[in-house]
Amino acid sequence: MIIVEKLVQLWESTGIAIATPSELLMIALALFLMYLAIVKKYEPLLLLPISFGMLLANMPGAGLMLPPEGGQPGGLFYYLYLGVKNGIYPPLIFLGVGAFTDFGPLIANPKTLLLGAAAQFGIFITFLGAILLNFPLLQAAAIGIIGGADGPTAIYLTTKLAPELLGPIAIAAYSYMALVPIIQPPIMKALTTKKERQIVMEQLRPVSKTERILFPIIVTILTGLLLPSAVPLIGMLMLGNLFRESGVVDRLFKASQNELNNIIVIFLGLTVGATASAEMFLRLETLKIIALGLIAFSIGTAAGLLFGKLMCWLSKGKVNPLIGSAGVSAVPMAARVSQDVGAQENPNNYLLMHAMGPNVAGVIGSAIAAGVLMSLLG
Repeated sequence: MIIVEKLVQLWESTGIAIATPSELLMIALALFLMYLAIVKKYEPLLLLPISFGMLLANMPGAGLMLPPEGGQPGGLFYYLYLGVKNGIYPPLIFLGVGAFTDFGPLIANPKTLLLGAAAQFGIFITFLGAILLNFPLLQAAAIGIIGGADGPTAIYLTTKLAPELLGPIAIAAYSYMALVPIIQPPIMKALTTKKERQIVMEQLRPVSKTERILFPIIVTILTGLLLPSAVPLIGMLMLGNLFRESGVVDRLFKASQNELNNIIVIFLGLTVGATASAEMFLRLETLKIIALGLIAFSIGTAAGLLFGKLMCWLSKGKVNPLIGSAGVSAVPMAARVSQDVGAQENPNNYLLMHAMGPNVAGVIGSAIAAGVLMSLLG
């Protein structure tokens, strides 16, 4: 009899016995995201740890996100999540992004900064759309930032304004980043003509070492003076780039680009995925957020393309408008999509370096947009 009772007790303690249908659904969603990361190779460096964090968080009874209570320590992810909650991980990610980003194309052609700015239009349009759908002001701002296609920025702003939405917003932001090669080409072809897509742009001028060193310093100073709330992101982005371009701190440059960045990506991905628990994720609000995120990303892509068409007209056909779609950030995938679509129309068309200008401008633009929203609403 005692043995039977113990077996029943053992069975009742298993995840199989206590699992809810919603938890099983979230586990299935996590497996699907892992499929996209591993098989389809959609943004695997972040989508894989995010999806695995989601899997672990929805394991019945695991309690990885439980806070300390009754003298008992909290779950593992509770402590790792403090780096997200306190706004530590996203700026450190930006440090790594700055270390492997070449701002040379932007410096060589500063006009492409306008394309990066135009692509942020989707953020503010979707912000207004979310308000019309009765989302509170702070949540609407966090939803709108998905349009920047910049995961760390979306996470940073959401933790400041609407931490309760971190799971669905982070999943949406990184999913759309991963789906850039699928979402953008139809929009690019719909808004440009075949003749425009065939335009071959002139080679960019060489950028001096002095320009490369001064650029991150000047951007940091201007940002600090005009928009202090954006300094944590822009400042770390530019510090990483200064490590790269100065040529005097090779160890710090390599650590920022590799070891530190890789560790933070693991922690960030796991803990962001862990916020997507069944009770927080499976809501009508989540579907609205995912839909609004797609709208934000699409509008951002379209705005960049339309501004690219304007620049093409003003330059009398010297600018290929396809590079405008790269202004949504998503470095460097969006620039590669511009290159691929252009090369399909003209095999001699090499748009990659031209597209990197608005692409890296989009990183700066999304961080500035987040700073503006924090200044107005935080």
